[in-house]
Amino acid sequence: MELVYSLHLGSDKNKKNSVRASAKNNVSGTTSKSNNAIQNAKQLSRVDKHNYRKYDNNQEDICIVRGTNSLYEDVKQLYLDLFEESKIKYNEKQRETRKINDYFSHISDNAKNDLACELIIELGNKKYWDTKDMDFKKKMTNVYKKQVEDLEMLVPNFKIASAIIHYDETSPHMHIVGVPIKEKNKYGMELQVGKSDVFTKDSLKVLQDKMRTLCIEEFNKEYGLDNILKKKRKGRNNDFLVSEMDNYSEMQEAIEKHQMNLEKANESSKDLDKNTNEIKDIVNDLKNVPLTKNSYILKQEDKDKLVEYLDKVDKTNNDYKTIQDLSVSLKDISTELSESKETIKILKQSNDALELRNINLKTENSKLKEKNKTLQKELDNIKELFEKIKNKINNLYHFFVDKMWGNKEKRDKYYPVAYELYGKNILDEEQIRGILGTKQRSAEIDRESKSRDDDFEL
Repeated sequence: MELVYSLHLGSDKNKKNSVRASAKNNVSGTTSKSNNAIQNAKQLSRVDKHNYRKYDNNQEDICIVRGTNSLYEDVKQLYLDLFEESKIKYNEKQRETRKINDYFSHISDNAKNDLACELIIELGNKKYWDTKDMDFKKKMTNVYKKQVEDLEMLVPNFKIASAIIHYDETSPHMHIVGVPIKEKNKYGMELQVGKSDVFTKDSLKVLQDKMRTLCIEEFNKEYGLDNILKKKRKGRNNDFLVSEMDNYSEMQEAIEKHQMNLEKANESSKDLDKNTNEIKDIVNDLKNVPLTKNSYILKQEDKDKLVEYLDKVDKTNNDYKTIQDLSVSLKDISTELSESKETIKILKQSNDALELRNINLKTENSKLKEKNKTLQKELDNIKELFEKIKNKINNLYHFFVDKMWGNKEKRDKYYPVAYELYGKNILDEEQIRGILGTKQRSAEIDRESKSRDDDFEL
């Protein structure tokens, strides 16, 4: 069975009443307004109430996949998590009148930016889901959960705040609300909201192609089915080559044989047409046997013609039976061919999904390798710094040893400094003993080590 798949991004470009009406009465049977953008806090509040069924307090047949029971608060918290650090850094360089107090409110009050984005994902239409019970429908939860993960995989700059599935309408569908971000901005905050940077006409087309492939693969795995997707593009579908089928040679041979038999039958039919009139003339010219009413005289020549004619009729009948048998075989082949095409489509969809996941794993692996290189470089720098500090402390130790073994005046001068460094954990016990070098001092060190401050300051 072919299933339709849709992925829509809310937009502020379709605000006409006619568009709103079509969104309410779409073929899936849902009331989701897929053409609405979330431009400010007020609209976010409306989406919150719609998605979580807070208008009628009917929340039995919704399933929260991501987020809490408050979309509004989830988006506000996401703004804090994403932008607070960048906002603080930006404000440090601005005069008081240009500072941003709350980035959530700042974007909400700015008509040039959308506060958040809503994606609506749906597999199957009203006609398909009308025949399914609620238990069957709710198995879509795992399918849609995977779609959330796939969306994060394919669009890492779209940070998801909420994902919720509606089962209270004919067709199960999912609302995803999140914040698209753009990084490393030269002007304004380093990290900003960036819908037009993340979602473009071309990127949405690519995203839908990938998401629909991943969705049908997960759907078939979850339900144990082998459904395929209806073509998204308009125009003629791309057919698979018949030569790719395993039984292509047998089919080709059967078709050629069928064509040959048709040609033979056609020739036989032409011969019969020619002889039929002649046989009619022979029959019409037959004369009665004298004194016998129902008997006719047949010449040997005419008899031979009749026999030949009857032979041709038999041959033509045999050819016709052969053609009939081949026609049945060709119908079977046609059915098998159709089923093979469906199988190939299913396998191709699964292969495309696996390829997408494999590409993502390779990308993630490359990122991890780069991150590992960066961490290794940082570790090497830390090691280098540690060695420098270690060498400096060692030099400091030898400096005190030299001073402490000089005259008494110098010892009395440097002893408090060395002892303070020991108290700050800069010099360890072995080093301080080496510096002081007396039993008396060692006893003092033993007493001090029991009560000294453990804080390390450098």
